[in-house]
Amino acid sequence: MATIAAFLAVMVAIFVGEWVSTWTKALIPSLFITSVIFIIGYWTIFPKDLVEKASFGVNFASICVPLLLVHLGTSMNLRQLARQWKAVAISLLGVCGTLLLTLTIGSFIFDLHTVLAAVPAMVGGIVSALLMSDSLNQIGLTSLATLPVYMIMFHGIFGYPITSIMLKKEARRLQTNFQSGNISQTDSLEEIDEENSKKFIEKLPNDYKTGAFILARVILVALIAFAASQLIHNFINFNILCLLFGVIFCELGFLEKNALHKAGVFNWLIYGLIAYIFMQLSTSTPKGFISYIPEIIVLLVLGVIGMYLVSFLLSKYLKLSKEMGFAVALTSLLGFPADYILTNDVIKDVSKDPNEVDYLTQNMLPPMLVGGFTTVSIASIIIASVFIKFI
Repeated sequence: MATIAAFLAVMVAIFVGEWVSTWTKALIPSLFITSVIFIIGYWTIFPKDLVEKASFGVNFASICVPLLLVHLGTSMNLRQLARQWKAVAISLLGVCGTLLLTLTIGSFIFDLHTVLAAVPAMVGGIVSALLMSDSLNQIGLTSLATLPVYMIMFHGIFGYPITSIMLKKEARRLQTNFQSGNISQTDSLEEIDEENSKKFIEKLPNDYKTGAFILARVILVALIAFAASQLIHNFINFNILCLLFGVIFCELGFLEKNALHKAGVFNWLIYGLIAYIFMQLSTSTPKGFISYIPEIIVLLVLGVIGMYLVSFLLSKYLKLSKEMGFAVALTSLLGFPADYILTNDVIKDVSKDPNEVDYLTQNMLPPMLVGGFTTVSIASIIIASVFIKFI
């Protein structure tokens, strides 16, 4: 019964976070609420081994991470990235702006290890935070291992309102253009969501495309990535290879698009990973949490300033509005589905006319989705893999 009770506590913490996020239209991130529940729980009634009792311990995470990274590779649409190259450029260079200020000014204010531990989670998501936390624990910096988790708690709270303001300004600008007849449209959403139909796997009868068959192929690709990393003596990090091989084997037709979704296990894995990430909070104390508040605030402020400066300069060169450029850069603080939800909520708030809504959606949603994927799913994982070597 202890295992079932622990599993229930984990799921309640996660769904309450999801409900609050839905109720507030993503203004309050689900991960923030879930992390607050975990941290208060660990300080009060939760046993320190709650997550292990719920069967989401180290062994689960060691399986979960490579599978999710391969899956992220299968979710990439290379044609979409090519069409939205401006969003890719702004989001990546925005992260570079964050790195520049945090690694210089931030390292002058705090020690370098603190900055290296915090930044990947600040510009990324659950996976990059997990990579940093695990590495810090492995080298004995257990107190610092909570910092990436704290950053995951707060970066959305910091980024959501600023992004919402930028998107609302951009939506009103586009609305004015639409009403005046001075319009230009991006690729249609139908093109953005086009399915990959050339795969030889598609030739199999549907009855044989079972979840186990999909999952077995994802696991095989992860093993190939591991073998490749060993062969080159980890010159390219195993996690990066999982992501890269996910892209390659999807393009070759060995894996389906969004493989783990089609296998029906994505939510299970991501919920387990969320629980494992917040397991790091079991070592935190109120005093330790409060002691990291200055680092969190200062690094977030420096990071956002870096994003703004780069996006402002690059937007002029790429002939984008500074509001849209800044919003795309800020996707590193959001990720999916927050970037999707925020953009749609802003559009619905600005206009009720179906034609205007369609025009705003076509011009705003694709760059936001591509920007979020580029930073959270690709850049942050690469940054975490590199930073680990310097800790």
